[in-house]
Amino acid sequence: MEPCWEIELEGHIIDSGIMTLVFDKIMDMGGDFEILTFDVGKHKRDPSYARLRLKAPDDRQLDDILSELHRLGARSPEVKNVTLAPAEGDRIVPKGFYSTTNHPTFVKYRDEWLPVEAIEMDCLIVIDEEEKRARCTPLSKLRAGDAVVIGENGVRVVFPERPRKVSTFEFMHGTVSSERPSEAIIAQIAREIVKTKRKGEKIALVGGPAIVHTGAAGSLATMIREGYIDVLFAGNALAVHDIEYNLFGTSLGMELKTGTLATGGHKHHIYAISEVMRAGSIKDAVERGIVTGGIMYECVKNNVPFVLAGSIRDDGPLPDVITDTVQAQDTMRAHIREVGMVLMIGTLLHSVAVGNCLPSYVKTICVDINPASVTKLMDRGTTQAIGVVSDAGTFLPLLVKHLQEHGGGASA
Repeated sequence: MEPCWEIELEGHIIDSGIMTLVFDKIMDMGGDFEILTFDVGKHKRDPSYARLRLKAPDDRQLDDILSELHRLGARSPEVKNVTLAPAEGDRIVPKGFYSTTNHPTFVKYRDEWLPVEAIEMDCLIVIDEEEKRARCTPLSKLRAGDAVVIGENGVRVVFPERPRKVSTFEFMHGTVSSERPSEAIIAQIAREIVKTKRKGEKIALVGGPAIVHTGAAGSLATMIREGYIDVLFAGNALAVHDIEYNLFGTSLGMELKTGTLATGGHKHHIYAISEVMRAGSIKDAVERGIVTGGIMYECVKNNVPFVLAGSIRDDGPLPDVITDTVQAQDTMRAHIREVGMVLMIGTLLHSVAVGNCLPSYVKTICVDINPASVTKLMDRGTTQAIGVVSDAGTFLPLLVKHLQEHGGGASA
């Protein structure tokens, strides 16, 4: 007799496509199912409920299917308390540990459902037994003796549902195309930004040096000055080329106004780094009048924090660049907790890094001239991202134009 198990799902599981995902996953993994109960909500606000009996050729295959369905929000009708095991050493996981998704997650501990704090993908859940709190914990922060959740029993995942009202994040969700009407999409993104700010939520921007190379630095500086950006995530390159452009009018030695190489321009980015080194920091360079405009200037002048994460390729780097990757992650996480939207423009690696730390309910827009960059971001787990195929030099000026038409400034 084939092993079987019952699961249930509840919520907007039809119009969000969750049931389709569940059926596809079961069949793709060689299982079978029988629908025992299916109560369909009659109105938009009414949840639906389904109870299924799963079958598989053997216990191991059934366990694999159940594990995948768990991540889509399926649960057992009879939920027990979570199982815990101590970490035997710093950064040493106990066997069978639960690996998190980036969806809102709850754990049943001593017959009480606890929300998992600071959720992000590919981490562990550690229970503070004295405070009765569940924390999403990166491997780098796991300490000997931590009470780690084992297996999926007692863990509940809330899979994202389709927004109940039509929005940019409904009709564009999970798709990438270069054939969309770009300006219409950018206008809708501008309206979403204005709406996000008026709700009191913060907006982060993840930026690459292409913002400077394509001549869009002034547009991003305007967004920062007008209060639309609350934190900037980038690498050494964006800051260096932004400062180089302010000091010399070039980016990587290229005259942006003429598109020609400046004589001796290949030295400009080294001069730019050196000038900031001499001043002590980017903030010091601004306050001393060395840097007089641009993205980093507006961050300093408007008290917008920035996190510059280093890379093996960096020249210099600038004194503000965090070269310890774990420290850079922790600094990003400290800012991500209050963010309601993230714009990712022209940088695949930093976009993936930030995306890996984001809960799935954070609205995420990835802009890149290469459609594969957006696809890679979603394939790495940031499935809530929507993609806009455009270069920064086209996207940002149009975005600023529509923000000024719709918003009149973030504080308006």
